[in-house]
Amino acid sequence: MKSRRSCRLICFASLAFFLIGFVALSSRAMASPEDKTFHLNVSPNGYPPYLIVDGETPSGIMWDAVLLIADRLGYTLMAEKIPRKRVDQMLLDGYVDGTPRAIEWTEQPERFLFTDPIVNSEEVFFIPKKSAESYESPADLFSKTLVTQLGFHYPPLEPYFSAGTIQRFDVSRTRDMFTFVLHGDRFHAAVADRLVGQWILRNEGLQDEFRTSREVISQYGFRIMVTKQWADFVDAFNNELARIRKNGELDAILANYR
Repeated sequence: MKSRRSCRLICFASLAFFLIGFVALSSRAMASPEDKTFHLNVSPNGYPPYLIVDGETPSGIMWDAVLLIADRLGYTLMAEKIPRKRVDQMLLDGYVDGTPRAIEWTEQPERFLFTDPIVNSEEVFFIPKKSAESYESPADLFSKTLVTQLGFHYPPLEPYFSAGTIQRFDVSRTRDMFTFVLHGDRFHAAVADRLVGQWILRNEGLQDEFRTSREVISQYGFRIMVTKQWADFVDAFNNELARIRKNGELDAILANYR
């Protein structure tokens, strides 16, 4: 008798926890701009110096800029750590409100809205200084292997990856890209944002181990990507972004991480 009662209590408790969780997720999925809370994806490992998640609270160029603008617009900014491969669908489902992104890095970008660029992202080749090779264009890398970021899209290089003339080797953490290139004989260069690479190398004490290509592979505006229900927010965000760009507040944020 006691055993049956315990079973019933356990089942009831499990059901209660399930219902609480379901209601919480449902209410989050139905969140809207009217809630005045903006849930920004910062990813589990961040993307320094744009997104830094090592401390108690996030920081970085994108976080600081969005925090400043959100506060001016009367929004509370909350950090969410969503993996890159899941974030687009979770954005569409309403579990997160925005994520830093370039239009060019996005599959089916027409599904989303994008703010004006907060900062430009410059992608370059990072090459070990001990290497005698010089990589300034994709043609210089034919039959070579590049270390790339898992889940990232590289429009200028995609035709070569698809054709197999250049190989890509994906890693999940940006900082691991440089370890593979430095210590792996079959890897020739890493593709990374210039600021991101310089930040990691400086913090890892590897700044003297790499050089960068003179030519920029690509340059894209780094924006905040949201769903279309946030159209009014995007308009207000862009107006405030233009204001802090003009009055020097955005330059002050950039200076903190350069």
